[in-house]
Amino acid sequence: MPTGYVYHPLFAWHDTGTSAGLRPADPLAGVQPGKHVEAADAKRRTHELIHACGLLHKLVVIEPREATMTELLRVHTGDHVQRIKEQSERSGGDAGDGFSPVGRGSYDIARLAAGGLVELVTAVAKGELTRGYALTRPPGHHATADSGQGFCLFNSLAVAARHAQAELGLPRIAIVDWDAHHGNGTQSIFYTDPTVLTISLHQALSYPPNSGWIHEHGVRDGTGYALNVPLPAGSGHAAYLKAMRQVVIPALDRFKPDLILLAAGFDANAWDPMARQVLTADSYRTMTRLLVDAADRLCHGRLVATHEGGYNPWYVPFCVLAFLEELSGHTTGIPDPYADVAAEYAAEPLLHHQDDVIQEATEFLKLIRPPTTATTSN
Repeated sequence: MPTGYVYHPLFAWHDTGTSAGLRPADPLAGVQPGKHVEAADAKRRTHELIHACGLLHKLVVIEPREATMTELLRVHTGDHVQRIKEQSERSGGDAGDGFSPVGRGSYDIARLAAGGLVELVTAVAKGELTRGYALTRPPGHHATADSGQGFCLFNSLAVAARHAQAELGLPRIAIVDWDAHHGNGTQSIFYTDPTVLTISLHQALSYPPNSGWIHEHGVRDGTGYALNVPLPAGSGHAAYLKAMRQVVIPALDRFKPDLILLAAGFDANAWDPMARQVLTADSYRTMTRLLVDAADRLCHGRLVATHEGGYNPWYVPFCVLAFLEELSGHTTGIPDPYADVAAEYAAEPLLHHQDDVIQEATEFLKLIRPPTTATTSN
């Protein structure tokens, strides 16, 4: 079965404004006008590489559409949706935390991102596709039910997960998040819900502050269904691969999902300005292979990814290409041009303080309860 792909030029039109990295431009305060770190370049160049190398022609292009109000309100409060709509219709604003710019028209673009992922999940659930990747913008995994955070307006993954449960007959959803920053919004939305397993691999003590600790594992009925692996800064190929093999894959095996969703952030790469991890394109390729194998074994191959972070415009495209080649099963013959520079990172040994975190995280696997016959689908 083919692999689906979602992209639209409007994703590059989401306007995060002139900034100095994170801060809005303010010449009176000495903040010189520049480009916001969450600009379109990395994702636009990624799409162009996918197209230029011929991989696009081997994918099934899914046309996105705007998420409906019903779909958004399964996850977000009406006040949050209305606030973004009003800002978008004026001259812009911020979705909640001061780090989530809303540009003019961003409401419609964010709805297009969420709706595009819903369409992709629908095609996979119906058996028209086996897997899929949505190269969307703005990102979503930091957005909570009632607020935007960390560049995110609507939580597309959560919207897609609830759609899969409500409309597609897929009751158990696993969300794996390997973005360098904790998927706090997704975790918070499902924190009491035993039908959605959230797993986040991220850099400890990064964004959001004081979030994503190992002891955060859900509450009430959701106890055990949030799993966090806060890897120390400087973690690379060896640490991430061990975390995948020792924590993420065993968690999926215990949970037995009907669908695996992936928050595919690429900001843990060795040259990203927003994190201090040292993954390479080959790291993402290998992690993808592990998830593809798990999806084939557990849920008829149903694996759908959406792009989250990743801010280095010259390296992120090659990380995504390696990921998408592995996801789709097609090779392009385009090598990672930075592989020789990255070779030392990829060979990095697993360090004791990294392994300690992974070992501690494995202790929480026992809290994940396997499904009963009544809670599984085909």
